[in-house]
Amino acid sequence: MATFFDEIRRNKFRSFGLILLFFVLVLALGALLGYIWIRDPFAGPLTGVFLAFFVGGLYFLVAWFAGGSMILSMSGAREVTKKEYPYLWNTVEGLAIAANIPMPKVYVIDDSAMNAFATGRDPRHSYICVTTGLLKTMNRQELEGVVAHEMSHIKDYDIRLMMLTAVLIGVLTLLSDFFLRSFLWGGKSRDRQGGSVALVLIVVGLVLAVLSPLIGQLIQLAISRKREYLADASGAMLTRYPPGLANALKKISKDPDPLVDTANKATAHLFISTPFREKRSWVTNLFSTHPPIEERIKRLEAM
Repeated sequence: MATFFDEIRRNKFRSFGLILLFFVLVLALGALLGYIWIRDPFAGPLTGVFLAFFVGGLYFLVAWFAGGSMILSMSGAREVTKKEYPYLWNTVEGLAIAANIPMPKVYVIDDSAMNAFATGRDPRHSYICVTTGLLKTMNRQELEGVVAHEMSHIKDYDIRLMMLTAVLIGVLTLLSDFFLRSFLWGGKSRDRQGGSVALVLIVVGLVLAVLSPLIGQLIQLAISRKREYLADASGAMLTRYPPGLANALKKISKDPDPLVDTANKATAHLFISTPFREKRSWVTNLFSTHPPIEERIKRLEAM
């Protein structure tokens, strides 16, 4: 049976895999863009690869060092002080000590929905964010269960995977849209210049442009559901009280207004529960970023 240390090592390896996939897809789309822009069959792709490497690498470095801040900004979160929310602050501080990691910075979203998430790139650069709706509804043990769940995402390096996934999906979507627009502007003339070879490459580019966002989404789905189960179990270990998180999830599942206004598809997988209104079915379960909350509660109650 894999230990939590094994999971951390696997997360680091998966992080490297995501970085590699990010650059491969960016360079591939760059080469095809260069082929459309420049009529030379050698200089075009080479120029496109160079520009994609430079721009993509620069964007990735910015996202790596500021990704957590970007996500918090998109979510409308604000940093809070110990004086403003003393119990939340003390809860985060105490569980950070229990998890043997540096204390994350504490953020709040002013929203009536009950939800929370963690982000950052590693335990030394991490953030825990909760909604005011969750703070108003949860009792002490339930809040500790939610914070412990998010603390586990930090301790197990899930935040690195989640941040990279959000960046990956955003970049691939932008590049795909850019490629399709470039094809509409100059693809036909490029096709006439290059004949059948150009046609084949443009078709490959179109397929890649269409599938890239889907590839990113599949990566997100593959990672997110499994990590939620692990964070539930790891969080219960931190508090030594599984019913705390189980009861919190029950309240979240009955939230009459679960929509977090500032959430979007790129950040939805970060939250402890889906931040959108949705009706469960086998189709939504298949494409959901979160496992069924009823199954999560069942597993916690069995501990």
